[in-house]
Amino acid sequence: MKVAQAYRFALDPAPSQERALRSHAGAARFAWNWGLAWWEQNSKCAYQEAFRDLDRALRDFIKSRKGQRKGRKLGFPKFKKRGRCRDSFRFSTGTMRCAGTTVTLPRLGTIRTYESTRKLARRLEAGSARILSATVSRTAQRWFVSFTVEVERDAPEPHARPGSVIGIDLGVTTLLTGVDDTGIIITVPGPRPLRAALRKLRRASRAHSRKTPGSANRRKHAARLARIHARVSHVRADALHKATTTLAARYQTVVAEDLNVAGMVRNRKLARAISDQGFGAARRMLDYKVGWHGGQLILADRFYPSSRTCSGCGAVKAKLPLHVRVFTCESCGLVLDRDVNAARNLRDLAASGAERLTACGGMIRPGTAGHVPLKQEPGTVHAGKTGTVAGQPAAAGRGSLTQSTRNGSCVLRSPFPFG
Repeated sequence: MKVAQAYRFALDPAPSQERALRSHAGAARFAWNWGLAWWEQNSKCAYQEAFRDLDRALRDFIKSRKGQRKGRKLGFPKFKKRGRCRDSFRFSTGTMRCAGTTVTLPRLGTIRTYESTRKLARRLEAGSARILSATVSRTAQRWFVSFTVEVERDAPEPHARPGSVIGIDLGVTTLLTGVDDTGIIITVPGPRPLRAALRKLRRASRAHSRKTPGSANRRKHAARLARIHARVSHVRADALHKATTTLAARYQTVVAEDLNVAGMVRNRKLARAISDQGFGAARRMLDYKVGWHGGQLILADRFYPSSRTCSGCGAVKAKLPLHVRVFTCESCGLVLDRDVNAARNLRDLAASGAERLTACGGMIRPGTAGHVPLKQEPGTVHAGKTGTVAGQPAAAGRGSLTQSTRNGSCVLRSPFPFG
């Protein structure tokens, strides 16, 4: 039997320690009085969730400083200044519901929405979903509410086109180039919204910088600048959602490269183009959407030379500069667009081990004789130099595959036709 037990001890602090104790008590008192003074005007969740966010930020900073957190080093959290931070707050308790074109939030009451909420409302009425929290935020002078919902979903049904495979290569000139199992080449031209809006952004930025700080004119031009940035973000997200949804619905197996986007954007000549296409967002969307449609996402190891390998004979070039857009093989004489060549290699990489690509299959590295695939759990597991399953050694080979399966549902329009 497990019980909760408390231990109480008397302290004997040094003078400096006693000052620290008094400071902590004063900080707690200040937070208490500050929250109590505003309690009648706002929901208690606005204060509670802000403190939780601050606690998370401080813990992440400490872990980063000690080397216990992966990724870039985090700085100490900064004070938030009105007009210089993102306005947002979160509700975790109270009345949260939606119906028609309205949402109801604690203390704020019923607020109209621009679009219909019937999809979520139907799930709430049927009891297949439960709202856990609601985050309200402001972007470019427009307010948004985002519900975190616990949803009961059925297991994904078998894919509508079992056995269909496509290899996709993300690029800076086109959003993606794909080659499927029938040999059809699919090209999705990216909208590159930042590039299209650069002239307007430069003019808006210059106009904003010339206005007197604190003036109404400066606030007006700041809002204009924010609207342009918001449109760039929305156009990019819209194109990515349409492309990834269509791929997931059309093909059971989608093969892509596990790109090191953070490392790629360090190249100052390509950083803007890479960020404008949204490589990282495309990878995340494919990760969950293929599972929603009963398919699987296969990630080729980031060191697999898909662009430098000939899709005809398998010869590998030592170098292939990015400005060279046509792949020419000196061994077999194949001449092909480099993106199409890479997509064909990725597609063939999946076909080489298709009989083992199940939800709990093994990691496959084509070309290694006598290799026995390692068992893995469902989800995205990186192999080789990008990480291995705990307690299992990494296998050697030219290219590694990992799989990802998740549940969910999504319905979006297709941005391009399929044959």
